[in-house]
Amino acid sequence: MVGLPGPDLDESTRQLITDLGIHNFILFRRNVRDKDQLAGLTRDLHRLCLDMNLPAPLIAIDHEGGAVCRLPDSFTRIPSAMELASQPRPEEEISRYASVAAMELGEVGINMNLAPVLDVCPRGKGFFMEDRSFGGEPARVTELGGIFIRESRKCGVIPCGKHFPGLGRAVLDPHKVLPVISRSEELIKSEDLLPFKAAAASGLPSFMTSHAVYEQLDPERPATLSPYILQDLLRKWLGFEGLLVSDDLEMGAIEGERTVAQAAVEAFRAGVDLLLICEDHEKVRASWQAFSRISDSLLMTRVRESLERQRRAFAM
Repeated sequence: MVGLPGPDLDESTRQLITDLGIHNFILFRRNVRDKDQLAGLTRDLHRLCLDMNLPAPLIAIDHEGGAVCRLPDSFTRIPSAMELASQPRPEEEISRYASVAAMELGEVGINMNLAPVLDVCPRGKGFFMEDRSFGGEPARVTELGGIFIRESRKCGVIPCGKHFPGLGRAVLDPHKVLPVISRSEELIKSEDLLPFKAAAASGLPSFMTSHAVYEQLDPERPATLSPYILQDLLRKWLGFEGLLVSDDLEMGAIEGERTVAQAAVEAFRAGVDLLLICEDHEKVRASWQAFSRISDSLLMTRVRESLERQRRAFAM
């Protein structure tokens, strides 16, 4: 899943589609002028993928609310998760805003929202995710996140719960550096994973991985690159069968330790289905070339599995 440099379907993105078969896209503020332009851009992406006999594209955006909103003022302003959870009747507010957000995204051809945040994040502790989280009580995050998921799906937009297995205890920002979370596996399973477990049981179509090291789970690798976290914990223990999306592989937490191409291969082998590279198309091409040099029947099996999970995401 790749980003575009501007508000129009540019030549570099065209080449990624026609030459490499890329057919999933993430949009940012740089891609949006107004509703008509955005609807035209998503139509162009759909049309070119169709012309190239590629699968229907996932066109995603981060539309959590608050500071994480890529859309201009012509769209409804969505409050942050913390603001919504603090309302006298948060269930009603989240239901209303999630419905409005999904309807507005659908109107302009965006079919996937990289939200809600399911991280359990205690208030007032200096944790990075505080404003983006529904709170520090696992049951409450489960309930409120579930409302957001239900309303998004009802309106035809694919939600993506994040950041597995929980980024709520991170102090450092993974956009810049690699956070390390020291928390027992018992507490992670009994508290941090409760919203993810409930979402998986409800049939949530997709999760996003966390770029943090969990010392008690895998002290060597961030979750995005960890077979234990993504396969043993997510697929086997949690029973999740949906689409697994990486957080942006260009973030400092990942690229500070290895190249994006190396991370892409490592993440895919670990269990990620959809690799997110948000900005630099040369890094997309380098990642594609890294995969093209691999001769591995198991890797091709994983490719088929991931494409099938992407196909199923549209129907979940």
